[in-house]
Amino acid sequence: MRLKKIHVSGFKSFVDPTAITIPADMTGIIGPNGCGKSNVIDAVRWVMGESSARKLRGDSMADVIFNGSEARKPVGKASVELIFDNTDGKSAQAYARFSEISVKRTLSRDGTSEYLLNKAQCRRRDITDLFRGTGLGHRSYSIIEQGMVSRIVEARPEELRAFVEEAAGISHYKDRRRETETRMRHTRENLSRVEDIRKELDTQLRRLQRQAQAARRYQKLKEEERELNGQLLALRYLAQKASVEEQAALTARAQTDVESHLVQQRSLENQIEGLRADEMASQQEVSDRQAAFYAAGAEVASLEQAIEHAKETGEQQRAEFERLEVTLEEIKAEYQHDQ
Repeated sequence: MRLKKIHVSGFKSFVDPTAITIPADMTGIIGPNGCGKSNVIDAVRWVMGESSARKLRGDSMADVIFNGSEARKPVGKASVELIFDNTDGKSAQAYARFSEISVKRTLSRDGTSEYLLNKAQCRRRDITDLFRGTGLGHRSYSIIEQGMVSRIVEARPEELRAFVEEAAGISHYKDRRRETETRMRHTRENLSRVEDIRKELDTQLRRLQRQAQAARRYQKLKEEERELNGQLLALRYLAQKASVEEQAALTARAQTDVESHLVQQRSLENQIEGLRADEMASQQEVSDRQAAFYAAGAEVASLEQAIEHAKETGEQQRAEFERLEVTLEEIKAEYQHDQ
């Protein structure tokens, strides 16, 4: 698998879409200072999965996007694509059948990042897995920068070993081994936690069993309560039904008594009406007799007045008669005296 073309757009100094052809297996990039040599290397490292902004000579990952100049405005997106010739079929097994492999990475100013493998969206790990053990990759020996040879010569044994393992194609297996050991360590830790969890679950299980037993006892008591409540409701229903029937009988008897009393009441009302008629007749007779009595009384009073008047007149006449008798006696006496 050989890199044959690089497409760069909006990445650092490459503001316009640029295609860089790699004509041979070994290619050197030369030029004056500031012409963009390091930016080409940064682009290759970046698209292969480099996640350290410091390794790309920046403060943040957004620094890889062209930030504008006196003549050009900033762009909103950086894009780098690598085209690999895979006619030898030495890529990862999943992509061995492809004669050409495309690896692409994009980054927007809003932080949206995307990896594409043969135009299909993928993860960063899929990119690093593709190049692991091939000598390619964002930190492999296939990219030799200025000063890197001296660093290799002066490297410590473990650093040289890493280069040799990458060149021999065993770094992939060592990485897998480290990943496996890490997973095994995590698994042992998880097993330890699982044992702790199991013990805790045993404690909880015993507590839950007690709770379940109490719940079953509670359910049984609730069933008995429902049954007793049902019986109580049935007894209350029967008692209420008997009470209603008794009340209905009492009501019927009361209705009969009421009807009988109504008949008696109507008879009494008729009698009262007759008595009222007799009373009215008697009252009329009494009124007539009272009127006659009052008239007789008035006549008696008038007669009494006449009698009194007659008495007074008789008294006056008697007194006058007695006076006349006296006068007569006096006249008789005078006459006899004269004789």
